[in-house]
Amino acid sequence: MTRLAGKVALITGSGSGQGRAAAVLFAREGARVVVSDVNVAGGEETVELARKTGGEAIFQRADVSQAGDVEKLVQAATQAYGALHILYNNAAIYGGGLDGFVTELTEDGWNRIVDVNLKGVFLCCKFGIPALIAAGGGSVINIASVAGLVGSGNRSHAYSATKGGVISLTRAMAMAYARRGVRVNAICPGGVDTPMIAGLIDTEDRQRRFAQAHPLGRLGTPEDIAYFALYLASDESSWVTGGIFPVDGGLTAQ
Repeated sequence: MTRLAGKVALITGSGSGQGRAAAVLFAREGARVVVSDVNVAGGEETVELARKTGGEAIFQRADVSQAGDVEKLVQAATQAYGALHILYNNAAIYGGGLDGFVTELTEDGWNRIVDVNLKGVFLCCKFGIPALIAAGGGSVINIASVAGLVGSGNRSHAYSATKGGVISLTRAMAMAYARRGVRVNAICPGGVDTPMIAGLIDTEDRQRRFAQAHPLGRLGTPEDIAYFALYLASDESSWVTGGIFPVDGGLTAQ
């Protein structure tokens, strides 16, 4: 029996990387999946990959930093499939010339990263949690980062701040909505081989050093994160809420 049979999942930032891996896996496990991204071509490709598993999926473009987009996204999910049971907040941005040390950051760069990475989670939960409650309860999965747990020398102070904010917001929402049947947890990935970190591993030497920083000796794969998210999305984790889970190859255990 598939682990997500009868469930509807909305996954933001699922046009590539970790979000795409989750969308394909969730569809294979029986969920009806709403794929969302600002990248239309990538999102539509994810839908095709999900359908090839025999699952159901649709695409809805949304910028998670825009309230109107997010409200329409949740409405599209419930109108297409009648309910919402899993809200997977994966969309985020990293680098791209926007981030840096706090003394170098521009206000515009800070605002853009906060708008997508933290405000985006707020908006998706603002509109998504009522739909989960209406469905009788469900699971919110937030993608944070090890950058929200420990300090590093990386030039990513805004990103780190937003991921720390996602962790705190996760705990607060878990307490607020537990008695209404909504579980809220966060995954904190380490270095995962996705397009988001391509600039950090653009040479063999950088890739080797980045991998060796993790005690298990390799970068994570999008599927490493997706399989942990599958547990949190399923009824197998029905007694799990408010958890902050490093999935990081041992990085934060050092």
